[in-house]
Amino acid sequence: MANHASAEKRNRQRITRTARNRSVKSALRTELKKAHAVIDGGAVDGASATIVREAQSQLDVAAKKGVIPTKRASRLAGRLAAAQHKLTKSAAV
Repeated sequence: MANHASAEKRNRQRITRTARNRSVKSALRTELKKAHAVIDGGAVDGASATIVREAQSQLDVAAKKGVIPTKRASRLAGRLAAAQHKLTKSAAV
């Protein structure tokens, strides 16, 4: 329990920050699940590229806000791009 005004303010800030981070992280997980589902489904149309691009954008947003580390965002975006490239490459052959 906070005993000082500054501690009470820090607690209010923590609650606000946690709610914001939770929202961003939840949206990120949803977009990643959609992207993985599209890639695993083998769809090669323009809609699948859009979904993967949205997931990469969501990764950038989460990294910019500090919800996830920037290197993790970069790694996940690279893996998504590689999986999508592999899918389009195999469909072209």
